[in-house]
Amino acid sequence: MTAMTAPDPAAPEPEPPTDPGHASPPAGDRQGQRIDVITLFPGICQAPLSESILGRARRDGLLDLHVHDLREFGLGRHRQVDDEPYGGGPGMVLRPEPVFAALDHVRGLCPDSNPEVLFMTPQGRRFDQAMARELAPRPHLILICAAYEGLDHRVVEVLVDREISIGDYVLTNGALAAAVLIDAVVRLRPGVLGDDLSAVEESFSDGLLEAPHYTRPPEFHGHAVPPVLLSGDHGRIAAWRREQSLERTRQNRPDLLP
Repeated sequence: MTAMTAPDPAAPEPEPPTDPGHASPPAGDRQGQRIDVITLFPGICQAPLSESILGRARRDGLLDLHVHDLREFGLGRHRQVDDEPYGGGPGMVLRPEPVFAALDHVRGLCPDSNPEVLFMTPQGRRFDQAMARELAPRPHLILICAAYEGLDHRVVEVLVDREISIGDYVLTNGALAAAVLIDAVVRLRPGVLGDDLSAVEESFSDGLLEAPHYTRPPEFHGHAVPPVLLSGDHGRIAAWRREQSLERTRQNRPDLLP
């Protein structure tokens, strides 16, 4: 990785940035969940959250998403955001000053809100459906996304309410993890899914994996739909789905079983 040029102390401080990535919700009586993302890679968040269900949620005002480019808060004429780690080691670490400035800017946009600040990091608590349900009712979330070798830990100590990991693996940057978290959280908000029961009757809603689904045609390439699903007997169907849910969980995620 190429080292960044040292900041120029004589350079004027950058002007407060505009709010790129803000999709203004339409007027209406529904209050959307506001989510601010601070990242070096805004496009990574914007692209997946502009399509399909999440894109519709933004257009309908159910998700008020703002993505802020950390580079705009960088130091000096070169907008430096990272530096070599103290104590040596590979790669670069995000400096604290740009992140503090970015968070001050975001808080200034919503002075009356009390947001929860989340830091996307492999060192965080593992994200799951229970946490998604916990975060879904929150009116305002701020997500900080690290890159390179990580983030100066003073940011975590002073600014962050919760460190979150989406799994036991490492990504190139936290913006990918932020998009995953936002999708999982926002889809649980009332009105985001076409049928609110869809968020209830799915994997992890009761601690188990979901039963398999089938649709037309009733037979395809010699494989038939299980007859019970065509029986019209809702009691038998419910029992079959429960049995299948338990079996899939035993096979694929035995750690979920008591």
